[in-house]
Amino acid sequence: MHLLVVEDDRKLGRLLRRMLEDDRHVVELATDGKSGLEIALDAQGIEAMILDLGLPDMSGLEVAREVREAGSELPILVLTARDTVGDRVTGLDAGADDYLVKPFAYQELAARLRALSRRSSSGLKRPGPRLISGPIALDESTRRVMVDGLAVDLTPREFALLECLLRHPGQVMSRDQLLDQAWPYGVTVTLNAVDAYVHYLRDKLGAAGGHIETVRGVGYRMAAS
Repeated sequence: MHLLVVEDDRKLGRLLRRMLEDDRHVVELATDGKSGLEIALDAQGIEAMILDLGLPDMSGLEVAREVREAGSELPILVLTARDTVGDRVTGLDAGADDYLVKPFAYQELAARLRALSRRSSSGLKRPGPRLISGPIALDESTRRVMVDGLAVDLTPREFALLECLLRHPGQVMSRDQLLDQAWPYGVTVTLNAVDAYVHYLRDKLGAAGGHIETVRGVGYRMAAS
């Protein structure tokens, strides 16, 4: 699944992202409510949101309400330290689909996500590629990349790097941002690794690799379609 985690505890957020990515999920991470709300409403392909209630700028309840008021049916799994019946009812009434009290076991979180995916009216079988830039098409559900209709075989890291760039068309992504989003948490790599993998990726994409533009001294961006 393509998941959005909204958690202001950076250590917990990174831990969740690492465990979810180890479970073959694609994870976006936001550390405040406003950023989480923006991603939830604007990003392509988000299939579920894991939402902490105790956020610094706007509460998770407000985020859930605004997501629902915008007409989104995005499944929302709330994480909170509040465990009274009243708190759970309030969260569910705000638009949450499920409720998990901290501390929790990752196995339970994974099981609840599987249940959400089964119940989700949006489903996981939407046809066609999710992310497109010119001749490049990436399908998250099948983890396939096509260039001009022909399959391109990418390593998991190349796939993650391309997905990150496609998710932010026209936006300059620094090497630090790409390392943070395309490499598993806790893996020690240098900024030069980004340059090396961009080179590998361009080679495999052929002429379409030119859509990955170098922004000297900053990083890279995917040309907007």
